[in-house]
Amino acid sequence: MRIALANDVRAAQTRIEVQSFLIRRTIERRAGLWLLLLLAFIPLMFSVSACSTGSAGAGGKAAEATLHLDTFVVNLADPGQRAYVRAGIDLGLSRPIDRRDPPPLGPVRDAIIAVLGQAKSDDLLTADGKTKLKQDLLHALQQRGPALGVEEVYFTEFLIQR
Repeated sequence: MRIALANDVRAAQTRIEVQSFLIRRTIERRAGLWLLLLLAFIPLMFSVSACSTGSAGAGGKAAEATLHLDTFVVNLADPGQRAYVRAGIDLGLSRPIDRRDPPPLGPVRDAIIAVLGQAKSDDLLTADGKTKLKQDLLHALQQRGPALGVEEVYFTEFLIQR
């Protein structure tokens, strides 16, 4: 009886050792997979930060840096109907931004909201209307914040809802 019990204990210990080995191997493989995924996404993180270097605008000028702004959702000035615009906007700047001393975004966002709020949906549905809106935004931003050095306005998202 003692021999059978001892054999059962050894068999149980062997099963535990095998299971422990399999668990360790699975964890190591998964850790390797996570490391591989992390290494795959590191270049993507750097490519996102690289978008703040020069790019060519519609006017042919090359902006020195790009300032990404959060998406705007603004009611439009359509009489008699409710309409709004959802716009993603990036600004092309004449010089790089000092990351330690970012520009105040309050006046920039206020100027953009003021211009977008005066627009009408019928005008914004045409290519000429969007071009005029870009010009109006550029003019307002250059007046409100000349120190920022805005040279271009880029739409990264543009949706009109009626």
